[in-house]
Amino acid sequence: MSRTRSTSRTALLAALGLITATGATATVLGTATAGAAAPGCKVTYQVTNQWSTGFGTNVTVTNTGDPVSAWTLEWTYAGNQQVTQGWNATITQSGAAVTARNVSYNGALATGGSTSFGFNGSYSGTNAVPAAFKLNGVVCNGATEPTEPPTTPPTTPPTTPPPAGTKADNPYAGAKVYVNPEWSAKAAAEPGGTRISGQPTGVWLDRIAAINGSATSMGLRAHLDEALKQKGSGELVVQLVVYNLPGRDCAALASNGELGPTEIGRYKTEYIDPIAAILGDPKYAGLRIVTTVEIDSLPNLVTNVSGRPTATPNCDVMKANGNYITGVGYALKKLGSIGNVYNYVDAGHHGWLGWDDNFGASAELFKQAATAEGSTVSNVHGFIVNTANYSALKENNFKIEDSVNGVSVRQSKWVDWNRYTDELSYAQAMRTKLVSLGFDSNLGMLIDTSRNGWGGTQRPTGPGALTSVDTYVNGGKYDRRIHLGNWCNQSGAGLGERPTAAPAAGIDAYVWMKPPGESDGASKEIPNNEGKGFDRMCDPTYTGNARNGNSMSGALPDAPISGQWFSAQFQELMKNAYPAL
Repeated sequence: MSRTRSTSRTALLAALGLITATGATATVLGTATAGAAAPGCKVTYQVTNQWSTGFGTNVTVTNTGDPVSAWTLEWTYAGNQQVTQGWNATITQSGAAVTARNVSYNGALATGGSTSFGFNGSYSGTNAVPAAFKLNGVVCNGATEPTEPPTTPPTTPPTTPPPAGTKADNPYAGAKVYVNPEWSAKAAAEPGGTRISGQPTGVWLDRIAAINGSATSMGLRAHLDEALKQKGSGELVVQLVVYNLPGRDCAALASNGELGPTEIGRYKTEYIDPIAAILGDPKYAGLRIVTTVEIDSLPNLVTNVSGRPTATPNCDVMKANGNYITGVGYALKKLGSIGNVYNYVDAGHHGWLGWDDNFGASAELFKQAATAEGSTVSNVHGFIVNTANYSALKENNFKIEDSVNGVSVRQSKWVDWNRYTDELSYAQAMRTKLVSLGFDSNLGMLIDTSRNGWGGTQRPTGPGALTSVDTYVNGGKYDRRIHLGNWCNQSGAGLGERPTAAPAAGIDAYVWMKPPGESDGASKEIPNNEGKGFDRMCDPTYTGNARNGNSMSGALPDAPISGQWFSAQFQELMKNAYPAL
C-alpha cells in the first residue's frame, strides 16, 4: 500500500493560469482549448520552509483532463536553485531545467486525481517560484506573479532532510527482513533453535533506554547499522515496535511502562523525537523501516472503560486525559514524515475486537488517533493484528456461517457471538472498514504469526462431532486456549506461519513481531527497574476475571517479566509449531 495516494492522473495539459497563494505557493491551472481532447491540470508548488541557503518544497499535481498512465512535470528556475534531494518522484536537473517523473506507485492519474512529491534544494540570492510548468510536454503558462517565498528561516532549520527514495506499495515485497542478532543468538543457543534462529523478528523499543542501548544490549542505531550490513545490494525491511505510551497497557499490569499517565511531554521529547531523529538520518535512507505503533493501547479505550464489565480505573484515566490519542497521533506524524518509514498501527485481534459493539467503535477510534496532533491518515501505511497474541490464523474446520441442529456457530461458548473465527478473516474485514472511513484504499495489513500455530499432536484433523454446536466448534478448533481472552504465555501454543510477504488479499505480510521465547509477563511478582508489574493472568493458578470469562489463565509456570527470555516457552513453541519444523 502506498503512502502517496495513487489516484490516477491526466494525460495532457493545456493553457494554465498561475494563481498567487500565501505561504510561497504557486498554483498553475490548465484548461482545455476549443476542440482539444480535454487536456488539463493543476500544479501547486509550495515552499514549505526556507533558510539562508536552502529550502524545502512540496508539489501537488492534479489532473483535470483525460487519464494518464505516467507523467513527467518540467519547469525552469529563474535563479540558481539546485534540487539536492527528492521523494515520491524521480527528479533530475540540467542547468536551470528540472524534470520530475512519477515513480512506480503514483504514475496513473485519473481525471480529478492528484499526487504529491517533495524535494529539498539549495539557492543563493532569491528563490522565486517557477513561473511555468509543462506536464507530459504540454505547456501550462501562467498569468499573475506569485508572492515571494518567506525569507525568515525556521526556528530550527532542517539539517536532516527527509530521506530520498520512494515508498513501495508493500514494503515486504521483494525485500529481505532484518534478523535481530541478539534474538538470533538466544534462539540458536537453545536445543534445536538453529532451525528458526535465522527468522526475522521485531525489535522492541519498550522504554527510553532501549533507544541508546547499553553495554549489554544493542540500541536503535546499532540495529540499523547491522541492518545495513545485512541489506547488501537488495532491499531490506527493519521491524520496530514503538511501545512506550504514558500509562501504557492500562488493563494489563504485566507490561505497564515507565511513563506515568500524564507524562505525554516526556513521551514526545524523550522517546518519539529521539527515535525520529535516528530514523531520519540519511545514512539509513536505503532501509525500509516498518514501525508498529503502540500495541494494546487504543482498543482499551473502547473495551475496558466505564460502562463495560471489563472496565478498569486506569483505562478510564487514559480515556479522560486523551494521552493515548495524543501520543499515537504525535508518533504517526513525526515518524510518518520520514520518507522510508512505514507506520502500521495496532488493531488488536479478533478475540478482542471482533464483536459488533467493539469492531466499528475501534475503527473509528483508530481514525481519531490517526488524525490527532496534526497527523493525517496518509501517515498510516497499514495496521497490524494479533501482535504478541495467539489467535489462530485460519480456522478451517468451522465457519461463522455454520450451524448445528439449527444453532449458529456464533452461539457456541467459544465464539460467543463474535463476528469472526480467526485472524485472517478479522484482518481483512477490519481493512475494509478502515478504508470505508477514509484510510488509503491500498491499506496493507500485517498479522503476527509468531505464536499462533497450535500444532503438535493435539491439532484437530477435522470438524468436531455434530452432537451440539459446542462439540462441533471445540472438537475442530485449532486455537486450544481455555478462553479467547487468555493472552499470557499460553500453554500448548506453537510457532505459526513463517514470515511471508503478500500471503493473502489485503495482507502485506505474516510477521514474527513478537520474538518467540520472550515472556509475556511474570508468573509471580518480580521486582524490576522497567516499570513492569504483575498481572494475575500470567499466574497459572489464577481463576480469571470478566475479560476471560472467569476461566483459568492457561499460563505457563515460572515465567520471567515481559520481554525476558523464557526457555520453556521457546521449547514449547518449537514442539507445537505449525507448519511443523
